[in-house]
Amino acid sequence: MLCGPGMKTVTNAFFDTNVVAYFASEDDTNADIAARLLRTGGVVSVQVLNEFASLAVRKRRWPISQVRQVLEAVRETCRVVPLTPDTHDLGLTVAERYRLNIYDAFVIAAALMSDCTVLYSEDLHDGLIIDGLAIRNPFVAR
Repeated sequence: MLCGPGMKTVTNAFFDTNVVAYFASEDDTNADIAARLLRTGGVVSVQVLNEFASLAVRKRRWPISQVRQVLEAVRETCRVVPLTPDTHDLGLTVAERYRLNIYDAFVIAAALMSDCTVLYSEDLHDGLIIDGLAIRNPFVAR
């Protein structure tokens, strides 16, 4: 668990799937970084939840009950935003403009539409700024 009941504090941070994956990993260093970030609250999209569930079941061979436990902990501290046609349309625009992977662009679109100012992701270019959204890789030494 990331925090106790009623302790949800939402910040202007958006978390990509790899932050959730590290939170639930056996890599102590990155798990600690991810837990610290998630503990402060922020935003994830349904896409992030879906991608983590797929990764955990397919690659880690976790039972659904274990996947639910991790996602429940994330949902305790993070606001979950839906995927909408507007998110989809903006994602396509972002993918085209910045020549990004389509799924990465949908994550960026969800972050932009949630008025986030930072997107924590290991997969995107650290330091890139897209329409005021700063991409940060929390797993690199600064």
